[in-house]
Amino acid sequence: MKPTPVRRIVWVIAIVVALGLLMAALAQAQPAQSLPVASDPAPVPVKVTDDRGRVVTLPRPPRRVVSLLPSLTETVCALDQCHRLVGVDRHSNWPQAVLHLPQLGGGLDPNIEAIVALQPDVVLLATSSRATARLESLGVAVVALEPKSHADVQRVMGTIGEVLAVPDAQRVWRHVDAAVEAAAQSVPVAARGVRVYFEVNRGPYGAGASSFIGETLTRLGARNILPASLGPFPRLNPEFVVRADPDLIMLGEGSMGSLHERPGWSSLRAVREQRLCVFAPHEADVLVRAGPRMAEGARIMARCLASKATPAANTAAAVRP
Repeated sequence: MKPTPVRRIVWVIAIVVALGLLMAALAQAQPAQSLPVASDPAPVPVKVTDDRGRVVTLPRPPRRVVSLLPSLTETVCALDQCHRLVGVDRHSNWPQAVLHLPQLGGGLDPNIEAIVALQPDVVLLATSSRATARLESLGVAVVALEPKSHADVQRVMGTIGEVLAVPDAQRVWRHVDAAVEAAAQSVPVAARGVRVYFEVNRGPYGAGASSFIGETLTRLGARNILPASLGPFPRLNPEFVVRADPDLIMLGEGSMGSLHERPGWSSLRAVREQRLCVFAPHEADVLVRAGPRMAEGARIMARCLASKATPAANTAAAVRP
């Protein structure tokens, strides 16, 4: 049976529509095939000078970072880059995000095999670390940094910012500096001029006037019994402190146990009159790390000065050279 004119028209329309759809599909597919494939932008190399004076060049900002110094670990995290850390030293315990990371020993006994196994793009460590030469001999990039003063902390924050390609890393230092100044404003007038001995650990090692701790004490209005000429963290003969007879002693719980066993220390006025600030381990961690928590450390020392300084101590400080 021959198709009716109506059927013939429907068939023609159907064929035309099908051809139109096919041509549209081909028109859409053709440009896609002719477009060039986009390529990733070329990585931008990173070049920094570390505290050894060595120029360290990385092919790109590191994605896998190992930190072997707590203050450097804390700085990486303060720059919002904790996610790049793949391993830390055993003493790195802040912020909480680093607690689940592999612990790789300490500065004096680093686990080289475990570090290399993590395939880090860079290792951040202290200039005094024993890991540097061995890691470099194995082809691992190392940036050695050693913050000891306020200026060092500011510079190190900038260097780590450069390594990680973080813009305006100095914003962290500006916050720290402003908070230290605020802590200084909170110290009462009666506490200013008080002579302080700050013990870093039971060596005894003290915090000298040129250390970041000593500089913070100065900003808080205290007087450090350890002059800058002794260096940032000198090991002391215990008799030095006896002769200096400080008005106030700051130390950690770990040092407190041996305090009365030291010759002559029981006769110190600060000991007799209990002008001692004994810091819990978590406070001591904050105080002895030259990093982004220095502001918190300043507040801890300011509270100590406010609570332990007395008019008698201030008077004694005024008549001493």
